[in-house]
Amino acid sequence: MTAETGIRFIDTQEQLKRFCEQLGKVDWIALDTEFLREKTYYPKLCLLQVATPGCVACIDPLALEDLSPVLDILFDAAVTKVLHSGRQDLEIFYHLTGKVPSPVFDSQIAALLLGYPEQVGYASLVKDELGIELDKLHTRADWSLRPLSREQIQYAADDVVYLAEIYQRLCEKLQVLGRSDWLLEDFQRLTSREFYENPPEDAWRKVKGGNRLRGDSLAIMQSLASWREQLAQQKDRPKGWILRDDALVDISRHKPASLLALGKIRGLSEGLLRNSGNQIVELVREATGKTPIPFPDKGKHTKLSPDQNALLDVMMALVRLSAEQNSLNPAVLATRKQLEMLLLGDTDSAVVQGWRKQLVGRQLLEFLNGDLKLCIRDGRLTIDESS
Repeated sequence: MTAETGIRFIDTQEQLKRFCEQLGKVDWIALDTEFLREKTYYPKLCLLQVATPGCVACIDPLALEDLSPVLDILFDAAVTKVLHSGRQDLEIFYHLTGKVPSPVFDSQIAALLLGYPEQVGYASLVKDELGIELDKLHTRADWSLRPLSREQIQYAADDVVYLAEIYQRLCEKLQVLGRSDWLLEDFQRLTSREFYENPPEDAWRKVKGGNRLRGDSLAIMQSLASWREQLAQQKDRPKGWILRDDALVDISRHKPASLLALGKIRGLSEGLLRNSGNQIVELVREATGKTPIPFPDKGKHTKLSPDQNALLDVMMALVRLSAEQNSLNPAVLATRKQLEMLLLGDTDSAVVQGWRKQLVGRQLLEFLNGDLKLCIRDGRLTIDESS
């Protein structure tokens, strides 16, 4: 199938109903979205593209009141949803319905097991697998504007037409290598609701520069970040439009006790001071003296001892050995930082989860426990199977 195969542009309820009926019972469907979120907190769905072999459609959600015919397909547990770097696409459906489509197949994640680097782009994958150069002209298009040009519709359709072809190729290659089931845990994790929830009480963890605050300032920052997140969600506005991170950190550091003192802090708009100034001052007052939630220990830089650095070098060698044996990019198995955190006791490290644990994670844990020995044979590092 090529992208020139007839593309259906669906912008009426009757067209949508007829298309979904004609689609029939399918085992899988390639899926992509075009959306905007520059002016909103939640992503605004502007176009929905779906494809199966011999069938491709661009569905206009801005013209349709009811997407349930296609949503019924997307939430059918018997239908695998095929995406590329699909987290943002899945987030859209979670905010639309409160549910995450499942099961899924993410070609970006699957490509890792075929020797591709982490976060390989869709255009690169299409070029490598199909020998096709994709047009990037509409990458920055405003998909909320109507009417869409024929070129835009073609561009959007390409994202699922070739994805459908790539899915079949990747599945064949994974099956030949005996790796088809390795990714199930990763795909299941991608459909976890926790991935797409933004609890206001956890918003402080993402405030840029907040990790430099301590004591009262940290407690204030945590309270203000929670307030800002709630307000952004209620108003469906980017949280940076309400209060930028740098201004939030400055307020937390200066602890203004009055509206006058708050107004002296740089970067605060007159609208913010007028509408929320008194509330911010009150939040500062309430948080002052409270015990803040400490930052998690993991992620803090710890200077390794010479012995620990030597162990880390051997761990890196184990990762490179496994990557070479399995024709993988070593960086997709584990980074040096991840290995350092594992060495320091982080058992949540990605390298000891899912397929990575199967390939090298268990060996790393055995090595750290003293249960795995290494040797040199013919000038090459190998695992001593006699140990």
